[in-house]
Amino acid sequence: MNPVEPQSFDLVVIGGGPAGTSGANVAAISGKRVALVEKSRTIGGAGINTGTMPSKTLRETALALSGWRSRKLFGVDLSLRREATVADFMRHEHRVSTTERRRMEDRLGANRVTRVHGDASFLDPHTIRVVLPDGGQRLLRGETVLIATGSSPCRPPEFPFADPRVHDSDELLHLKELPKRLAIVGAGVIGSEYACTFAAMGVKVHLIDGRDTLLPFLDGEISRALADAMASNGIHFHWTERVTGCDASAPGDLRLTLTSSKEMRCDGLLVCAGRASNTGDLNLAAAGITLGQRGLIPVDAQFRSQVPHIYAAGDVIGPPALAGTSMEQARIAMCHAFGILVKADLTPMLPIGIYTIPEASMVGETEESLRKAGVAYIAGRARYEDNPRGQIIGDDTGFLKLLFRRDDMRLLGVHVCGEHATELVHIGLMTLLLEGGADAFNRACFNYPTLGDLYKYAAYDAILQRREQNPASLPEGRTAS
Repeated sequence: MNPVEPQSFDLVVIGGGPAGTSGANVAAISGKRVALVEKSRTIGGAGINTGTMPSKTLRETALALSGWRSRKLFGVDLSLRREATVADFMRHEHRVSTTERRRMEDRLGANRVTRVHGDASFLDPHTIRVVLPDGGQRLLRGETVLIATGSSPCRPPEFPFADPRVHDSDELLHLKELPKRLAIVGAGVIGSEYACTFAAMGVKVHLIDGRDTLLPFLDGEISRALADAMASNGIHFHWTERVTGCDASAPGDLRLTLTSSKEMRCDGLLVCAGRASNTGDLNLAAAGITLGQRGLIPVDAQFRSQVPHIYAAGDVIGPPALAGTSMEQARIAMCHAFGILVKADLTPMLPIGIYTIPEASMVGETEESLRKAGVAYIAGRARYEDNPRGQIIGDDTGFLKLLFRRDDMRLLGVHVCGEHATELVHIGLMTLLLEGGADAFNRACFNYPTLGDLYKYAAYDAILQRREQNPASLPEGRTAS
C-alpha cells in the first residue's frame, strides 16, 4: 500500500487511555474496522501509566510497607525493619500497571483493533495523519472518529520544573529518593491523595492552597472530617496561601515564599495546578472543531462534537475527568455512532472516589445542594466504631451519611468517609439508580459483620428522626431495631 494513501476504517480512535480503548473495543466487538492511534509506546494513558492506577497502588503500598494499619490496629510496628527505598514503594505499582496494560493490549488484539504508534493530527474532518517514530507518516480515514487524548498537568511558569526537586503529578512516579519534607501546591484531589500517601511513608508534608476549604465539592461534613483526619495523620495545611516565589538556586532545600510573606523550606515540591486537555497538536481547526474554554472539546449528550461524525470522551471534554466516567462516555458515544442498542445515555448518578487516607466517596446530592434547592431532607448517620466490621479493621472515625427526601424518604445522596469508602458507596449508587429509599435498607439483610450493614443503621437513624417529627410516618409492622 502506498504510505501516502489513506487506509480506511469505520472508526479511528485518537488516544489509547481508558476512554480510547473502551470506545475502540465497543466498536470492534460490533464488527467495525477500528484503528487506534497512541503517541506513547505504551497504551493506558494517565489512567494506567501516570495517574489513577499508579497513585492508588502507591497508596496501598505505603500503607503496607509503613505498617500504618498495624500500628493503628494492633499498636505494634510491623513495618519494614530497614528504611524503605523508592524502589520498594514503586515495585508493586510497576507490577500492577504492567499487568493492566497487558490486559488492555490483549483485549485490543483479540478484538482485532489495528494499533498505530505516532502523533496524530487532522488533515480534514475524516483524514488523520500519523507521524511515525521513524519520521515517516501514515494516513488514516475514519468514517467516525473518537478523540480521547486525555490531559496533562499544568506547569505554571513560576516553578522551575527543570530542577530535580520540583515535580508535577505525572513525573512524581519517577522519584529517585523520598524527600524528607514535601510541599504540595494545590489541595485538590490529586494533591490531597499524594499528601496522604507520602505522609504514610513518613514524609513531613505541607499542603498549600489558596482556598479555605478542603475539596469544596464534597458534602461539608465529609470535607471537615477528612481535613481533620489528614491533619491528625501529620499533614500540615496552609490555607488561603499561594506560592509567590520558588528559589531553587542553592543545593539542598528549596525556598518557597507564600502570599503571607512566610517562607517555607522543603527538599521536594509537588505542583498540582490542574490539568489541561491534550488537544493542542491535533489541528482540530482542519476538522472543523472550535475548542471551548481551556482547550476543551464541546460535546452533546451523546458526546458528539459540532462535527457530527467526530466524538470526544474523557478529559478532553472536561469534568468530571474520572477514569470510570471516561470509559462510560466512550462506550455511549460508540453505541450512538454505530446504532448499538446497549447504552443510550450516561447516568446522572456518577460516584466520586477520593483515595486519601481515609478514603472519601460520594454520589448524589449534598446537604448544601439540597438546602440551596429548598428540598426538605433528613440525614441518617452510622459510624464505623459502632459497626463490628469497623471495629475489626480498626477504623474508629469513619462514618456513612445518607440523605433522604423528608416527604417520602427516597434516597438523594450518599456520603462516606473511612476505610473502603470507594467500594461502600456503590450500594448507595445502585439504590439511587433504582430510585429506592429508606425502606429498601430497612428490609435488606446484609452479611454480618460487614460495613454494608452501616446502610441499615443509617436508614434506621433517619426513619426514627422522621418518626419523632411525625409518629405516623413509620410503616406499620416495620420496626427500626
